[in-house]
Amino acid sequence: MKKKFLQRTAALVVMTLLLSVTAFAGSEDTAPVENTDAAGTESVSEIEEEGEETEVDPAKLEDENPSFQIASEEIAPLGMTGEQTADKPDKDQNKDADKSGKDRDTDADKSDKDQDQDTDADKSDKDQNQDADKSDKDKKEDESGAGQEKTGEDQEKKGVMILFTSDIHCGVNEGFGLSGLYQIRKSMEKQGYEILLVDDGDAIQGETIGLLSKGESIIKLMNKMHYDVAIPGNHEFDYGMDQFFKLVEEADFPYISCNFTKDDELVFDPSIIKEAGNIKIGFVGVTTPRSIITSNPRFFENEKGELIYGFKQDETGKKLYDAVQKAVDDVRAEGADLVYLIAHLGNEEKARPWTYADVIANTNGIDVVLDGHSHDTEQVVMKNKDGEKVVRSAVGTKMNCIGYSRISPEGKIEKTDIWTWENKESAPALFGFDNEIQKKVDAAEEDTEKDLGVEVGETEAELTIDDPVAKDSHKIPFPVIRCAETNLGDFCADAFRAQGGTDIGICNGGGIRRSIDKGKITMKELSSMFPFNNDTCVVELTGQQILDALEWGSRAVPGENGGFLQVSGLSYEIHTYIDSTCKADESAFFKGVEGERRVKNVKVGDQDLDPEKTYTVCGTEYVLLDKGDGYSMFDGAEVLNRNLKTDLQIIVDYISDLGGVIGEQYADPYGQGRIVIVEKAP
Repeated sequence: MKKKFLQRTAALVVMTLLLSVTAFAGSEDTAPVENTDAAGTESVSEIEEEGEETEVDPAKLEDENPSFQIASEEIAPLGMTGEQTADKPDKDQNKDADKSGKDRDTDADKSDKDQDQDTDADKSDKDQNQDADKSDKDKKEDESGAGQEKTGEDQEKKGVMILFTSDIHCGVNEGFGLSGLYQIRKSMEKQGYEILLVDDGDAIQGETIGLLSKGESIIKLMNKMHYDVAIPGNHEFDYGMDQFFKLVEEADFPYISCNFTKDDELVFDPSIIKEAGNIKIGFVGVTTPRSIITSNPRFFENEKGELIYGFKQDETGKKLYDAVQKAVDDVRAEGADLVYLIAHLGNEEKARPWTYADVIANTNGIDVVLDGHSHDTEQVVMKNKDGEKVVRSAVGTKMNCIGYSRISPEGKIEKTDIWTWENKESAPALFGFDNEIQKKVDAAEEDTEKDLGVEVGETEAELTIDDPVAKDSHKIPFPVIRCAETNLGDFCADAFRAQGGTDIGICNGGGIRRSIDKGKITMKELSSMFPFNNDTCVVELTGQQILDALEWGSRAVPGENGGFLQVSGLSYEIHTYIDSTCKADESAFFKGVEGERRVKNVKVGDQDLDPEKTYTVCGTEYVLLDKGDGYSMFDGAEVLNRNLKTDLQIIVDYISDLGGVIGEQYADPYGQGRIVIVEKAP
């Protein structure tokens, strides 16, 4: 039953809830939906077969489950050969919204026709002058090596290609890798494109290479890649505010944000205009207000515990929408021909009213949203508040995708989409890239490898954060640890309980960042699994506080939530047919439960949890003391042991206590039945 639920959960999340985080349902400002075909939620294969962009109406997503079809272009080793083997231009990206599945039967003919159209357009614009910022570009190419090989003075100029990354999380040698991105950039330049490279946030944290250097290694690599602009994601703040601003100073590219404030004043410029191919392209930056609770809330406070940093957050979303709108209007007034919103907003239900869809539905003047934060790969067309179509493109995580937006020499956005890397082995490893960027990556990783190759034990089963079956429409594994039990979640929670000597162990699913392969386990794997280096603690909580925490952590199920709690010594049911009635304050901290609870039959061991009784609990200080992920119900809890160990040391010591072997008790990837999903009312 659990396996069936998880497959259905994955389908629901990809097909429905990933995009139901839109503006308030029923908003009068939202244009009516044009594609309302119902999507099935039973079969994962149905998700994988989709192939087109779909227009989305935020007002109806929760009621109608439209078929979210995906636009994707996969690239055979594009950078290695220098040939754009899969980049088949579309005549107009905004015409994809109303296509049905029958269009796929004529894709080949369309591709040939579109390529002819592009060739004609290129020929007609052969003599177009593209000298803007030429000296800066030549200098950049000389430093990076990109664009040094030319096909001759008669090379046709094809326009501008914006390449974008998001949620790299230090995965500079995973997926395409930075060296693969370098190869792609080089190939595009040889074909006649002018390149702009941007990042949507969460680049500097997530692996040991970032942790040990506090992000500096990643910034140095981004400098070598010659990024043009970036925005802060929530995890840019994970090393503390002083370190973040130090990294900003070290970056050769600007950070922008229209909503990151200190004492209500903007910290960065809200926008920037980049001129390429005689086209003025405006970029506006925006970062999720959930950064306060999804990084460490302490970092946004002064010494008195008062919030001094913010993100234009309020309970309605209006402050955020107004900030975005002002920045868009201003950059248009400054002469921008096109406006791209570089966003770290995502699509998670718990993030409303601050999702990408909320922002699109309540603003105008944006052409394309390049979005990150939720690690999805959805390509969406939806309407803004004036009924005009806006493209939103997301590029997954850890370099498993690279995004592109192709602009013609005339300044028309021809297509915005992604290339995907589906292989377990990375492109740099598979193709043996030996370019300048790979050499820099290898050197940076060598500095972190010296002490991390030590084996600490072995596991008799793969311990996973992903559903072993379900994948999204780009065949990217679905991180089920954020909405359901997994064997790795069980293992980590067990480690906390055992090492803390407590009644209960808890671990937020979003804090567990990678799976552990069957076989030998190294420190490198474990440090990548727990990259935040969180301290742990033991506290005493009432049963009522535990009930509130479980309710809060389960509020988005079957959707994703980084605060979803994996547990040990505890079991509970989530009745998903009951809508969550959890309420949050304007900063997204837990405020209370105002209706029927969906978490039921909570047991500690084999006994019913008593709301009046107290229990000892071990977990990270991030969750239990710092209100991370919004867990404010723990305020005032008695701290029995602070700074117990780091989360990484907890795991290492627990493996040692197990005799160095993680056994068959963790063989089932779906866990041991501690968290039961009830989909229908009894």
